[in-house]
Amino acid sequence: MTVEQHDTVDFVGVSPAGELILTISDHLPWDTVNEHLLCLQEKLNCYLRFVESGELFALYPNAVGRQISIDVVLQYPAPEDTSWFFEKASRAIAAAGFRFSTRHLPTRPH
Repeated sequence: MTVEQHDTVDFVGVSPAGELILTISDHLPWDTVNEHLLCLQEKLNCYLRFVESGELFALYPNAVGRQISIDVVLQYPAPEDTSWFFEKASRAIAAAGFRFSTRHLPTRPH
């Protein structure tokens, strides 16, 4: 599952602290920044719908009462000029009552 599949939640897990982590796997390069951001926005909206509709709790009843975090895992570092997008996404997700984080996976040498 990937960021391009806008109707699917990629990964659901629980942190050692008990927080429910919904992970978006973003493997796309940043060649076309606007298209990439649009794709990511659609995926984030999918995740918000998944939680707010109650589907998360129907599929994972043990998620009830847990702090929820949406974590975007980027294969490629986001360009500096995209920081506005991640700040806006963070505010919107926080306003919905959830946490938001992004991280970049370091590339492995061949």
